Amino acid sequence: MGFVAGAVAALAVFWSVVFTPLLLLVVCIIALASLGRSLGVRRLYVRLLLHLFEYGRQHIEVANKLKRVDSFPEENEADDQNNDGDCGVVIQRERVLVPDKGFGRSQPTTNGNSANGKSALSITPVENEPAALEFDFDLSTCLEYIKAGVESIIEDQVTSVFEAEELRSWNLLTRTNRHYEFVSWRLTVIWMMGFFVRYFFLFPLRVFICFVGVASLTACTALVGCLREGEPRRRANRRLSAACFALLSRSISAVVTYHGEPPRGPGICVANHTSPIDALMLMCDNCYSLIGQRHGGFLGILQRALARASPHIWFERSEVKDRHAVTNRLKEHVSDPNNPPILIFPEGTCINNTSVMQFKKGSFEVGGVIYPVAIKYDPKFGDAFWNSSRYSMMQYLYMMMTSWAIVCDVWYLPPMYRRSNETAVEFANRVKSVIARQGGLVDLVWDGQLKRMKAKKEWKELQQEEFSRRLKGE
Repeated sequence: MGFVAGAVAALAVFWSVVFTPLLLLVVCIIALASLGRSLGVRRLYVRLLLHLFEYGRQHIEVANKLKRVDSFPEENEADDQNNDGDCGVVIQRERVLVPDKGFGRSQPTTNGNSANGKSALSITPVENEPAALEFDFDLSTCLEYIKAGVESIIEDQVTSVFEAEELRSWNLLTRTNRHYEFVSWRLTVIWMMGFFVRYFFLFPLRVFICFVGVASLTACTALVGCLREGEPRRRANRRLSAACFALLSRSISAVVTYHGEPPRGPGICVANHTSPIDALMLMCDNCYSLIGQRHGGFLGILQRALARASPHIWFERSEVKDRHAVTNRLKEHVSDPNNPPILIFPEGTCINNTSVMQFKKGSFEVGGVIYPVAIKYDPKFGDAFWNSSRYSMMQYLYMMMTSWAIVCDVWYLPPMYRRSNETAVEFANRVKSVIARQGGLVDLVWDGQLKRMKAKKEWKELQQEEFSRRLKGE
């Protein structure tokens, strides 16, 4: 009996000391998120992490410097002198052969001004080289293509954007084989404490908040769906949707900084795509309609719940391949002034937060206004990129909920319209360039679907045609 009484007393103490404050914390988080308010705790937490990372960086640099001096002092001095220059460029190209930015499913061009419209190769000369390049037949001409092929293998622009972004310093989270956590006993203690906080405090708390957020979203959309169509229903949907998505963002400790005013009227909102949580980051600040394939299971329940509250566009698997059906549905949506802007990610796949790849032209053929949005994540606190070929959705969510935080900036850019003499591909490239410039991203011309498929046959044929013209001296 004494043992049972002691266990009950210990459980009561644990309940009062640990569980009750934790429950109050969860209730406070849910209440503040529902009201769209914040006490600034997450931003203070992020600033504390920055000081912690800086402390770790300094200790690692000191330890590495001592190790190099003790091992090879003379070679270390030579390496330091060599590293003073710019080491970012591995290959210096005399000419770069890539698909032109105007290349798409419409008629390709050569450097944007082709007379015959058959080549999509852009020849970029080096600085101070004459713009007009003359190619005379020579046996060594084929070496130009061999050299370009080797360079493309070494500096593969496509493969590199589907790998996790490299960090300049250790964030006590990134998995490395350098064993930074054992550089000093101080870093070892900090790393162990961080591991405990992330997996035994933040992770269970975030999972609970995620379940509460999903349940709240389902209940609120069902409630809005019971209201009559009209402005009161749309206003209730905007407020409840923002509150539910704000609560869901707490499940990954999201800290989002918004720049500018979000789009309010009907139209198409396009953004670069890094992660499935891109939509979550935007939905916390504004109400959007979504477009995508109809699913079953748990995701299907969410889709049906969202469709009850606002006009989303869900397609069956067979309808997704019908471009005319998709375009018609989009035109119907943007033509209704009562509909919210529809959110689309024209890249069609997730890119690793460093670049923007080719925008599909379908979203830019509909007409009307385009609202560009640039999203840039801070990789120091957690890698938001989803490598779908490596991680499942559940594995990705697990990684998000065990990271330090998800910190990002969102820029709402001025509305853009298609010009009268502009093709859909040119308009898509113009919007893409604006997003890349604002987000500090690399503007690439390649199709993101190269992640899953081989290069198109016409690309190879265009390279062959260009090489043939060189041999003929044209």
